Amino acid sequence: MSSARIYQRPKNAMQSGRYRTDRWVLEFDPGERQRPDPLTGWAGSGDTLGQLRLSFPTLEAAQDYATREGIAFHVVPAPQRKLKLQAYADNFR
Repeated sequence: MSSARIYQRPKNAMQSGRYRTDRWVLEFDPGERQRPDPLTGWAGSGDTLGQLRLSFPTLEAAQDYATREGIAFHVVPAPQRKLKLQAYADNFR
C-alpha cells in the first residue's frame, strides 16, 4: 500500500508572483531507499511512484482522489504568509 502527502504549492522564491500557488499537489512517499548505481554512481531505485506528482484545484479534490484510489495520505498545512511592510526610506536608516 502506498502512502502520499498532499500539500499546497509554495511561492517560487525567484519570482515575485504567486502563479499556481492555489493548486494542491499529491506526491507519493518513497517506497524504497535509493541506492547508487555501480556503473554511474547515480542514485536511483525501482520505485516509479516517486516520479509521479498529481495536481488538483482544491484540497477536497485531492482527498477525494486519494480516498477513491485507496491511497493513505496526510495533509501538510500551507505555511502562513508573512507580509513584510517596508518603505524605500527604511534602506537609509
